[in-house]
Amino acid sequence: MSTGTLIKKLWPFVQKYRQSLVGALVLTSIGALLAQVTPLVMEYTVNRVQLMLRDKTQGLDAWTVVGWLVLILLSKEILSLLIQLGQKFLSDRLRFRLAADLHNYTIRRMVSYHLSFFALPQNAIGKLEKRIDKGIESLTKTVKNIFVDIVPMFANAALALALMYKKNIWVGVCATIVMPLYALISREQSRRQKSIRYSIQHFREEKANTLFSLIESIFVVKSFVRESYEASRQQTLTQFLSDSEVKHHRTNYLFDGLKSIAEQLGIIMVFVVTIYFVLNQQMTVGAILLHIMLFNNVSAPVRHLHRIYDEYSEALTYAEGFFDMIENDTYLVAEGGVQEQKMQGTFEMKAVDFVYPNGKQALKNVQLTIEAGKTTALVGLSGAGKSSAMNVLTGFYSPSRGQVLLDGRLLGEYDQHWVRENVGLVMQKNHIFSGTVEENIRYGKLEATGEEIIEAAKKASLHDQILQLPKGYQSEAKALSGGQQQRIA
Repeated sequence: MSTGTLIKKLWPFVQKYRQSLVGALVLTSIGALLAQVTPLVMEYTVNRVQLMLRDKTQGLDAWTVVGWLVLILLSKEILSLLIQLGQKFLSDRLRFRLAADLHNYTIRRMVSYHLSFFALPQNAIGKLEKRIDKGIESLTKTVKNIFVDIVPMFANAALALALMYKKNIWVGVCATIVMPLYALISREQSRRQKSIRYSIQHFREEKANTLFSLIESIFVVKSFVRESYEASRQQTLTQFLSDSEVKHHRTNYLFDGLKSIAEQLGIIMVFVVTIYFVLNQQMTVGAILLHIMLFNNVSAPVRHLHRIYDEYSEALTYAEGFFDMIENDTYLVAEGGVQEQKMQGTFEMKAVDFVYPNGKQALKNVQLTIEAGKTTALVGLSGAGKSSAMNVLTGFYSPSRGQVLLDGRLLGEYDQHWVRENVGLVMQKNHIFSGTVEENIRYGKLEATGEEIIEAAKKASLHDQILQLPKGYQSEAKALSGGQQQRIA
């Protein structure tokens, strides 16, 4: 993903914080001006001290000059500190709010996706969790780097370089000449690191997914005495990730060294050229300190850019997978708008084929009618497609071929929320949410009163058992037995 594409994709989330961005840029401009005060004051100080030594200025006059210089420098530092605090405040506020917006948008998109999205191998729970967390973390860190690190440093560098050209064009050329060399080194670093970053992303997602699976299946692991086997799997993934990280940092160390050499070459050239003009009495001695300090401002991005560049390159890697995930319209559930006065409940499948995203065909040319008011049972061997048929009938998956009808109308023409509210399901595998017994029962009807919750528990023959719990309906639902959890679900 290119920088332009990243900015284009981030802008819809960032644009409502334009005031914070403008404020950060204003503070950046003021900060860049203040950063040049110290070099100019130092030049003046050195030259003034030389004059005082030559004129043998002593006593009150000398200390008055020193006092004013100290006051100027101290005032500048206080203002710079306030500017930095303002920048960090605006940046952090933007970063935290942006993280919340990205997270909320991601959740809204994901819950609107078809179940086939979650059936893809690359979208296993642990992998999705890592992709979301690292994607949001990298994107918000990028915003922070841009407005707290990159823009202020480059504004500072540009102003310092302009001052160097104003003082002496040859000194400015010396400060500029190392930049193309640094850019070439950075470009080669990016080229070599790209494949390594994708490898690191892959192993991080695999590690997170296997760890999630291990914790979720710990009962099975222990019952089959597979502790050593699972530990070995984790160790193998960790080793692959560790090797990729070491390779990544080893490459960084090499290129950081080359960039440091380029920076030192710039300092040497500026120093030598300035000394030449001083010896030829075309500059004052104070110009030596001035130019070195100005070049320090110019090279500040060079010194810090390896860190920012590393984080930014990582952000580009994770941003690609993150935006592919949240912008995937292929898996959006096609919503109809039909809501009948009353659902009769006759379901039909006409010549239905269904193939899972992994290529496995579960249904082939199925003809089925489930009439309203009748009890219909699907009987077959494991893997025959009973659960798949139910998932297609209730709209969790769309058929690969054929038609699914509800009361004579295509299922896709109905408002899917309306269908869900009028069709009751007891899943093959029960699921209990983290929370109380009351919260889990209420999940089926969020506006349910306390009396309705108790009535539902009584119908499931759970009320008396719930009252025996330490906190009754406020007890943790996951503390219930498997059978009790199934009845709640």
